[in-house]
Amino acid sequence: MESLDILAIGAHPDDVEIGAAATLLKAAKAGKRVGILDLTLAELSSNGTVERRQAEAAAASELIGLTARYNFAFPDRGLEPVREQAIERVVELIRQTRPEVVLAPYWQDRHPDHESVSRIVREAVFNAGIYKYHADPQWPAYRPSRLLYYFINSPAAPGIVVDVSDVYEQKLDVLRCYRSQFEREENSVSTPLNNGYIEAVAYRERLFGQQTGVQYGEGFISATPFVVNGL
Repeated sequence: MESLDILAIGAHPDDVEIGAAATLLKAAKAGKRVGILDLTLAELSSNGTVERRQAEAAAASELIGLTARYNFAFPDRGLEPVREQAIERVVELIRQTRPEVVLAPYWQDRHPDHESVSRIVREAVFNAGIYKYHADPQWPAYRPSRLLYYFINSPAAPGIVVDVSDVYEQKLDVLRCYRSQFEREENSVSTPLNNGYIEAVAYRERLFGQQTGVQYGEGFISATPFVVNGL
């Protein structure tokens, strides 16, 4: 298992990319070791197939420059019944990869799976640092330095904005890898994702950028206050 600097976690392949692809691109370009964990295969998505979605995720991963991508194949729209098992698996991955930063979906979102993953990751980050929680001498307790939440569908105001102007066109290329989700094709059904969704994401991130004096920004909220030595 390879060590990581950043581990970004989502419910479905494309969740992390919607909220944080450009930030991960910048990190990978800077030599950081970046990984994504998808908790489900998104088998209940209205369009596409699991096989196609996995191929799209692989293409997106290559464009970002990921060190690793994982999928735990928990049930799509069935995360709550396997909540404790999911927490244990995420703890195990955190202890094995020992990331400095973990990213999770913001805790308020129109999709219940995104909210479930937010809670699962919060508990997993905490539990990973408890020495007696599923103790394993091979993978001792470890707690990441920072847990940040990214936005998928939420319009909430960010507490942190990463300037991603220089890689934003590449982020759009990453999102376009998921053609089955974001483009109307023959036999596809209409969903919020294939009715201008990428344009809406770009609008949001242009707004975040304008609020902070840059062209495009990806927004995050910290789980805990930042500590500084002075202003």
